[in-house]
Amino acid sequence: MFYRKVLKPVLFRMDPERAHRFVMGGLKLTGSLPGGPALIGAMAGGGSRPELSMELWGLRFANPVGLAAGLDKNGEAVAGFSALGFGFVEIGTVTPRPQPGNERPRLFRLPSDEALINRMGFNNEGAERLARRLERLGERSVPVAVNIGKNKTTPNERAAEDYVACIRQLYRHADLFVINVSSPNTPDLRKLQHGDELRRLLESAAEEMERQRGMHGRKLPMLVKIAPDLSDDELERIVETVSAGNVSGIIATNTTIRRDGLTHGNAKEAGGLSGKPLRRRSTEIVRRIYKLTKGKLPIVGAGGIFSAEDAYEKIRAGASLVEIYTGLIYRGPGIVREITGGLCRLLAGDGFGHISHAIGADAD
Repeated sequence: MFYRKVLKPVLFRMDPERAHRFVMGGLKLTGSLPGGPALIGAMAGGGSRPELSMELWGLRFANPVGLAAGLDKNGEAVAGFSALGFGFVEIGTVTPRPQPGNERPRLFRLPSDEALINRMGFNNEGAERLARRLERLGERSVPVAVNIGKNKTTPNERAAEDYVACIRQLYRHADLFVINVSSPNTPDLRKLQHGDELRRLLESAAEEMERQRGMHGRKLPMLVKIAPDLSDDELERIVETVSAGNVSGIIATNTTIRRDGLTHGNAKEAGGLSGKPLRRRSTEIVRRIYKLTKGKLPIVGAGGIFSAEDAYEKIRAGASLVEIYTGLIYRGPGIVREITGGLCRLLAGDGFGHISHAIGADAD
């Protein structure tokens, strides 16, 4: 309530990127102080609930609600975000070499649509610096996914080299990797989702994952993040390629370039749209993937989750886990507690004793 009544109006009067830096700085500082994570947890944490916990890919998730990539690009506030009650935290997108991203302004709010548009362009400090930060962080309370991409100046024919470099640099510091081939803000990146380009990229990444497993003695999952702006045929071909490769799951979906039904003036801005307008399409993609894979490939549902009902919709469509981003900005840090508590009520109402029983219940 404090966030929505007091803090949000102040933040929404600020430039979006400046507000983001302000919030990140506060989470980073508080999360690093002795007793700081406990304080965050007491104020806004979601807590662990037995009916929501699960094991997936050899990792334990206290609940299925994760932080999507994009908010903590450089892994600065992992402790702070973890204390909010997330079941896992995805950081990045990180590239092998640091890059400033696109010119500002590059982040826009659409309050009447409860949406955001960003064209950040993979601004980040690079894989080496992220590796050092994660090493200093040490043991984490939740799994940390590292979302990796290619540098803007790297041509697509050499893109695999960038993904391999990130895996090599970050393997011993990550819990799982996400191959990002679906951001609309890096030229030609989405072409890597298709055909031989995707197959070659996944083969190279999987080979490096296996080399690193041999060196470090632990096997990490590798997921692929896809776009919502795919035709049925394109999605089917992507799922075939992913299923044939050494891939552990799919994140559905990234931001969209579509602008259907928007009312805010910022709808004209270029970039990827996230938030409520994406909810239905991302859920459709989740349901389609679940059917195509017969529920055998775990799915992380992302896009337009603002409530427990939104999260439950994606889980019943076939998602094992879900992620939030824009919902956190519009609803505030208490959203994790609201979603996890709401999921427990929804499960009980449908007669499910555990979250795993609801996965794919509406897929048919």
